[in-house]
Amino acid sequence: MVAAKSIMFLLTASFVINAQPRKLNSDNDLEQLQKLNAQFIQNYINHDTIAHNQIIHKDFVCIENDGSIENRKEYMKNWATDYPNGNFTSFSYSDEHIRFFGNIALVRSKSFYTRIKNGKKINGSSIYTDTYKKENGRWWCIQAQITPIVP
Repeated sequence: MVAAKSIMFLLTASFVINAQPRKLNSDNDLEQLQKLNAQFIQNYINHDTIAHNQIIHKDFVCIENDGSIENRKEYMKNWATDYPNGNFTSFSYSDEHIRFFGNIALVRSKSFYTRIKNGKKINGSSIYTDTYKKENGRWWCIQAQITPIVP
């Protein structure tokens, strides 16, 4: 009887210890993703394909605001060719929200911009969610999804 109680105590203690919430991601992970989000935006504004290649995963995909899906190769090609149609005069983001799911993280923000396209001033905004995966101690963007905010 004492042995059975001891076993039950050990099983219960083990369950309680293992059931305690664990911090799966460190403050360093949060800081890294905040920096990557800022870098992603800077790469976009500055049309910096070289720096951008260093943060997006080899299997990256982008879901564009029209619903089309681009693989990494198409996405990077479009970064190199689509910018002559308009330059940003301002760009900002807010409401950054980062959620962790083990080695996956979702980074969501709202962006606001003004750009000149064909001599016209265009204001716009969107909400985006970038999905990151931690591999070999490093975060990589594996997917971006952009949704325009309609006024």
